[in-house]
Amino acid sequence: MTDQSSRAGPGRLARSLPRSGARSRAWLTVAVGVAAVGWGANHFAPLLLMYRSELNVPATTVQATYALYAIGLIPGLFLGGPLSDRYGRRRMLVPALFVSALASMLLMPAGSGVAWLFVGRLVAGAASGAAFSSGTAWIKELTAGDVGQDAHAGARRATIGMTAGFALGPLVAGLVAQTAPNPVVTACVPHVVLTLAAVPFVLHTPETHRVNKSTVLWSRLNLSPANGHRFRRIVTPLAPWAFGASSIALAYLPGLVRDQLDGHALLFGALVTTATMCAGILVQPLARRVSRPGRPQLLVTALGIVAGGLVLGAGAAASERWWLIALASVVLGAGYGCCLVCGLMEVQRMASTQNLGLLTAVFQAIAYLGFAAPYTWPSPSNSCPPRCCSCCSPHWHCSPLSGPSIQKCATRIRR
Repeated sequence: MTDQSSRAGPGRLARSLPRSGARSRAWLTVAVGVAAVGWGANHFAPLLLMYRSELNVPATTVQATYALYAIGLIPGLFLGGPLSDRYGRRRMLVPALFVSALASMLLMPAGSGVAWLFVGRLVAGAASGAAFSSGTAWIKELTAGDVGQDAHAGARRATIGMTAGFALGPLVAGLVAQTAPNPVVTACVPHVVLTLAAVPFVLHTPETHRVNKSTVLWSRLNLSPANGHRFRRIVTPLAPWAFGASSIALAYLPGLVRDQLDGHALLFGALVTTATMCAGILVQPLARRVSRPGRPQLLVTALGIVAGGLVLGAGAAASERWWLIALASVVLGAGYGCCLVCGLMEVQRMASTQNLGLLTAVFQAIAYLGFAAPYTWPSPSNSCPPRCCSCCSPHWHCSPLSGPSIQKCATRIRR
């Protein structure tokens, strides 16, 4: 049956929805769907150490799945955004939910081979790209007619939706993996259940974008000269710092202290990941207060927080103290939240109803280039303890200088 909303344009739909709590809550169901996909995108982060142990592979192999996730995500963004501009938001988000659940199912047999890990993360990236681009546009359009909300409420709500999934997924997956039997399988079960449960809610959310088959999938962004200049000079340089900050906090820093935490490294990674993402949510009131249309206060604040987090991260990497790593991760998470909402505000201000999905996809694709950030830092698995020489030779031999140093180095080599 054809929904009346699918035949109405975004502006007409906003006026047709009842002026009651129903309209003001409509965005929540989409946010739940986006959060479910975000859960699947990030519940993998605290499990890195588990996969390294189960598969007996080096850190770089497991960390490479972050890059593979991005490889799947980029086409997901560039297909999901324009296709939602053409066929509607719901027709993109619902299939993305099913694909996201499939990705976690593909991770379940990863204990038997690293190939499942790579395939699962590739599929998860494609699902995330389609869901984040279409879902962000949908939330913005549902918010546009919400009485009492400012013009940038949609950007903040989309950021909160994604980040809530990024926060809760690692916490639940880490706790399950730490306590449940067969953790490679059971850690993925909560995401599959949540994602499939979100489908009926999303199906009953009013569509905001009518089908327009004349929309060109691959086209120029069609921005005004002033907006095009601002996108290239401000939005593009800002975007990678969003996920660059968070990926350093999630994929790099916790691994520095895994030898100090005995059997609690997995739980520590889950808590750090959750704290990082919660900081991205809790910083939103600050982002709202400092945001001024046409002024750089939010941009300066976002990059200033990221810079502070990187300084703390450098100190944490040098000292390898768990509490400093946790603190640096929280600051980097706040920087991620500010950068993401700042970029989405800019995009939603520039875009029209015809290219909102496409422009959102372009911004998020640039933002996800920040996933390469951990590779610019020294690998923690190859670091050598003090007074232990020749550790980085091709044969990985240690000279007999210190018993504890040799033992520590040998432990790192085996892992």
